[in-house]
Amino acid sequence: MPAIVNSVISGSIAEELEIQKGDELLSIDGNNLQDMIDYNFYMKSELITVEIKKSDGEIEEIELEKDYDEDLGIVFESAVFDRIKPCLNHCVFCFVDQQPKGLRDTLYIKDDDYRLSYLQGTYITLTNLTEKDKDRIKRMHLGPFYVSVQTTNPELRVKMLRNPNAGKALENLKWFRKNKIPFHAQIVLCPGLNDGAELERTLSDLAELKNTVLSTAIVPVGITQFRADGELKRVDKKCAIETVEIASKYKRVCCSDEFFLLADKPIPPAKYYGSFCQLDDGVGALRMTLDDFNKRKLPKSVSKPYKMVFACSYAAKNMLEEVAANLNKIKNLTVQVCPVKSNYWGQDITVAGLITTEDLIRTVKDVECDVVVIPSVMLRPYTEDFLDGKNLTYVKEQSKKNFYVQQNIYSLEEVVNLVWDV
Repeated sequence: MPAIVNSVISGSIAEELEIQKGDELLSIDGNNLQDMIDYNFYMKSELITVEIKKSDGEIEEIELEKDYDEDLGIVFESAVFDRIKPCLNHCVFCFVDQQPKGLRDTLYIKDDDYRLSYLQGTYITLTNLTEKDKDRIKRMHLGPFYVSVQTTNPELRVKMLRNPNAGKALENLKWFRKNKIPFHAQIVLCPGLNDGAELERTLSDLAELKNTVLSTAIVPVGITQFRADGELKRVDKKCAIETVEIASKYKRVCCSDEFFLLADKPIPPAKYYGSFCQLDDGVGALRMTLDDFNKRKLPKSVSKPYKMVFACSYAAKNMLEEVAANLNKIKNLTVQVCPVKSNYWGQDITVAGLITTEDLIRTVKDVECDVVVIPSVMLRPYTEDFLDGKNLTYVKEQSKKNFYVQQNIYSLEEVVNLVWDV
């Protein structure tokens, strides 16, 4: 995809230059751009020449002076301006392959692009990393990356990723170490494959790479009801307890929140998570949210009777029930937690980002309340669209409820402010 302008930030250089949605940035100082990495690199100058192709086809060449670190203020349609490197694996645990037809198109995209890993924090397997890619990473001092390791056992990794190149993972990670390129590691735990002794081996190998590994997150495999082959086993309580125990032996290794819920263990204190490096992978999200809430000042009462419902994932249920218990101490305020059972995906899928409209409507339609609070992760970024293609307006019409979308999913500041405003 070319460097197409999606929007322009108000008050920016781009707005002053009358750059508009649909225009294309062709070059900076005569340099063609592969991606946002190139864009950020060539922008580091006080005097630049940009070449813009307007939406009507006219090409403009503009010289401009700016501060060294000043950006044009363009939001592009994609962070990659050429072809995204596709995933060449056929992972036994791939969630994309467990989806039914009919969801929004972006949910079926399988990328494995080191540039998106660097720019956006997506996970890569390194199976399609070329020598040319390595040269650019080294030359431009890129990093950190997010690497989906799974296992350092070459034969097992080939089996799990179903790609003959998958066995080179440890070799590539050692190259990262040699060239001082930091990365975060992820392990999708699949019982009977990379758990137990195999997990011990992987964590031991990663420990040998020392501070090159900034963090390691262990997450349970997700299995939907659309997978009928029985090849994968779900993480049960015994496996969760064992995994938490193994992880505790190593530095900078954290299990995701789901493991503690499955193990029937309390969520660890903040120090367990260090810098909360892999929040988007569900590692420490519950602890961060709860600690944030506990710092908030609450009113003693609200001006009128008011009923609030948290429509949430089962993963967030216990944490929000603790929050609700404190909010219910406020006079005139009633707060209820309604976890959304996933009839669509199956009982093993317990995260908010996969909740569909019909499951949400079924959960809240018969609950009496003034407002239903949902986390923004239920919706496609910058839209009100759910993953099944329906939107929040549809949910409001069908449930006949008012909704409040909590934008920051790691803080309850918005909810507390909502209470103060009652």
